[in-house]
Amino acid sequence: MNYRDLRIIYEDNHLLVVNKPCNLLVHGDKTGDRALTDVVEDYIRYTYKKPGNVFVGLTHRLDRPVSGATVFAKTSKALTRINNSFQKKEVKKTYLAITRSQPEEFEGRLEHYLLKDNEKNRVKLFGKQKKGSKKAVLDYKLIASINGYTLLRVHPLTGRSHQIRAQLSKMGSIIIGDRKYGNHTKALEDYSIGLHCYKMELEHPTLKEERSFIAKLPKAPHWNFFSNLDLNSLCK
Repeated sequence: MNYRDLRIIYEDNHLLVVNKPCNLLVHGDKTGDRALTDVVEDYIRYTYKKPGNVFVGLTHRLDRPVSGATVFAKTSKALTRINNSFQKKEVKKTYLAITRSQPEEFEGRLEHYLLKDNEKNRVKLFGKQKKGSKKAVLDYKLIASINGYTLLRVHPLTGRSHQIRAQLSKMGSIIIGDRKYGNHTKALEDYSIGLHCYKMELEHPTLKEERSFIAKLPKAPHWNFFSNLDLNSLCK
């Protein structure tokens, strides 16, 4: 991905919020593949003609096949303050998930204990706490069903790895394309999954004002079914 293709939602001297495309790492890993952080660094370096290294602070992550709002800090002060907001659970994240099956309860809260297998990059869920497990909590609500696809609004209350994917699967609502948590699920043509970080709400690190950043839906057939909905109202 070229820095000129970066889809910027918001930018000032302290923050850069972008709409991450699917199948792009947020941060580099052992694969050595180009990551969103690299693209952001190039954007700042070439746009503002900054030679050498530039500061890019990653405040949170999205899985590789997931798209949506991603917040970067452009200063160390902003990074520290945003990280503190995440630790205090003051940042509100709204995801949209597409599944093929409707949940039995159209609205509810899911609570599990999550244990990650780092070798397989996969998590297991339990109803009771296990050694090394962490509590995972999310709220969900069914907001639309169109052409056999169901759209869920999801508010994760904890920031655990893969928790939305695993918890929805455990409920019986497997996210489309997510073969990691749905053995019989078909892969999508673009190898994404039907999960998108639609909105991030947080206090601006220097202005001390609440800000809301919305990432437009990807242009893909499964998302196009829901493109005419008033998502701003449905995702309050």
